[in-house]
Amino acid sequence: METHENLLAGPPPTQLPDNPEARKMMESGIKAADVAARFPTYSAAWATLADDYFAAGHAITSYAFARTGYHRGLDQLRRAGWKGHGPIPWDHAPNRGFLRCLNALARAAYAIGEKDEAERCQQFLRDSSPEAADALSN
Repeated sequence: METHENLLAGPPPTQLPDNPEARKMMESGIKAADVAARFPTYSAAWATLADDYFAAGHAITSYAFARTGYHRGLDQLRRAGWKGHGPIPWDHAPNRGFLRCLNALARAAYAIGEKDEAERCQQFLRDSSPEAADALSN
């Protein structure tokens, strides 16, 4: 019996590789800035910086950190085979740093009056992972 690929199903989910050393540093309480300096491709550190600075009322700094983590995450997604669309599952923990950066970028863009960018980022997040969009909206 022959099987045929479902061409309408879309691309498979992209799963970013783990960075155990950076993850363990973050989990042990080392400052996100120190983790980002040592592992500049680790989006979770940038997401934490973006969240912390936004909470402290520094939307521009948050925007810059979120944009850095977002672009570093896009680079990793492409290396993992992502072609510019398709699922980036929230339940795969290494994807969460990128998805958090995308959410933080939308939030900071709204705060600085970049409504079009904020809406694009929110749609990108929802298209990539509805679970992330729901989890991060709380």
